[in-house]
Amino acid sequence: MNSRLPLDFPEKMRNESGAWVDDEFEALDLGDPRRDRRAKELLKRFAAKPTASIPGACDGWAETMAAYRFLGNEEVEWRDMMQPHWDRTAARMHPFPVVLCLADATELDFNGQEMEGAGPLSYEVQRGMYLHATYAVTPDRGPLGVIDAWMWAREPKDAAGQRGGIKESVRWIEGYERVAEQAATLAQTRLVYVTDREGDIAALMQRAEELGQPADWLIGSQHNRNLGAEVLKVLDRGAGIPEDKLEVVLQPFVRLEHSRSRETSGTGLGLAIAQQLAVAIGGTLRLRNREGGGPAAEVRLG
Repeated sequence: MNSRLPLDFPEKMRNESGAWVDDEFEALDLGDPRRDRRAKELLKRFAAKPTASIPGACDGWAETMAAYRFLGNEEVEWRDMMQPHWDRTAARMHPFPVVLCLADATELDFNGQEMEGAGPLSYEVQRGMYLHATYAVTPDRGPLGVIDAWMWAREPKDAAGQRGGIKESVRWIEGYERVAEQAATLAQTRLVYVTDREGDIAALMQRAEELGQPADWLIGSQHNRNLGAEVLKVLDRGAGIPEDKLEVVLQPFVRLEHSRSRETSGTGLGLAIAQQLAVAIGGTLRLRNREGGGPAAEVRLG
């Protein structure tokens, strides 16, 4: 098997990526046709060499400097750049009954490079930024496109070892909100927001509940949320209940022989109501006589 790339591979890759850019970003509008053309040319360069640096992807120094000028233009908004791709991605999602929205973060490592705006990465001495993206795919792994991207730089830790800035857990919530917005426009498609263990935060689940659960979520477990069997015990110092009456007294209007006085014993509904409430919330109520005398009521949940 010949593993060597053909000699015309770079040109072929450039042509294929160029056709994709022309189609995907046909509706690009940055407010100036010259900006639109420059943006598309850069996209073609980067798509043809996705692992290369900016100078490595560009054709010569003049084009490299033009790329840096474009990327430094404050009048170019990144959301405007992404909008045509977002629209095309939504169109590709529409025919599918189920779409998985995979959210994850990656490090952009610029360690050793002089640049402004970078912050610590996994190790405090590393420099770079984080990119949190949500990627839409079909259940059989067919790529559909990026539907959200969120970038930030961490602040350095202070003398006390604390890190300021926005809570990074917000990225998972913001990602779900973007998926929820997509769900509102794709009534026939079931969207499933998928995260790893970092997304296992109560605030995300609460936000989904607030929004009415417009999209499902599938989250890798980081915390043990199984509360187990919770038991509530009520102990009485009374005379106790005959063993053959422990089940009977749970029935409505049943009162024991020694407490038939309505002035002192009520109507016999208390235990019956307690049992019904316990069952309604997925629990059980059990009566027993405890050692030393007196009845005990146990409500077990879970």
